[in-house]
Amino acid sequence: MNKLTSLFSPSGKYARLSIVLYHSISPEPDELLSEQGDAAIFDAHIRYLSSHFNILPLHEAIQRLQDGTLPSRAVSITFDDGYANNAEVALPILQKYNATATFFIAAGFINGGMMWNDKVIELIRRAPGNLLDLNEIGFGKHDISSLEQRQKTLFALVNKFKYLPHAEKYTQLEKLCHLIPVILSENMMMTADQIRQLHNAGMEIGGHTVNHPILARTDNEAAYTEIENGKKILEDIIQAPVRLFAYPNGKPGQDYLTEHVTMLKEIGFEGAVSTAWGAANKNADIYQLPRFTPWDKNRIRFVMRMVQNMFRTANTC
Repeated sequence: MNKLTSLFSPSGKYARLSIVLYHSISPEPDELLSEQGDAAIFDAHIRYLSSHFNILPLHEAIQRLQDGTLPSRAVSITFDDGYANNAEVALPILQKYNATATFFIAAGFINGGMMWNDKVIELIRRAPGNLLDLNEIGFGKHDISSLEQRQKTLFALVNKFKYLPHAEKYTQLEKLCHLIPVILSENMMMTADQIRQLHNAGMEIGGHTVNHPILARTDNEAAYTEIENGKKILEDIIQAPVRLFAYPNGKPGQDYLTEHVTMLKEIGFEGAVSTAWGAANKNADIYQLPRFTPWDKNRIRFVMRMVQNMFRTANTC
């Protein structure tokens, strides 16, 4: 298997860098979020990666990609958003395999915050009864009498909320909380101590704005402030430079634009990642590096998806 992956991913100037992306890693499978990773799946993934690929810290991998010294089968591991279970569940698994990762953290949710999508998820998870009436906020009525119907309702609402203007999104979310008066978790996202724990364990901390807005739908002054302040908050916590950035949502030309790439350079970031699939070669824009999530549970399928991804041409702005 390693000979096969080396054939498709040689070393040196023809090398390709694969960057894998994770978010929340729950201790146990989550029925409502059936596609979300859990500890057992993540453990298997890191085992596959450590057996068949060369795991590198992202900052080092970017430098070696530019220098033409990247090893064959090079891969870097990343996480977005800053979930507490990244420190509680993922970190011990990474350490088990002597693997490193970069954690891109939305700084505004540290110490008790919750991202808008997670609020929607937890509200729908806990909503009582079989029918959810959201006519008051213009979102209609929804059958939630079964797990399948709750999933359908959840995905519909997340899609409605995702591209609302920032202020409107949070106004509507507040109304949703009033319509579904349930108690939400206050420990879903990392604390400052957990961020320091990751940093002290040799993991890299990266920027991900303050409030995770869709940059392409944010005016330039606000976007600049979000990017710059997110960096400063994290640097104050770890007392070290924050060198890398992940675009919220991350689709080139849809979630971020060329002006945001320029902002990163002005603010002092040394590279950035998107969510366009593909693997980076020596000609890649290091401020728009591709990433993907191979959620296959089977080892052979996982490795073959990694190989398949090496031939994808990533979109950029």
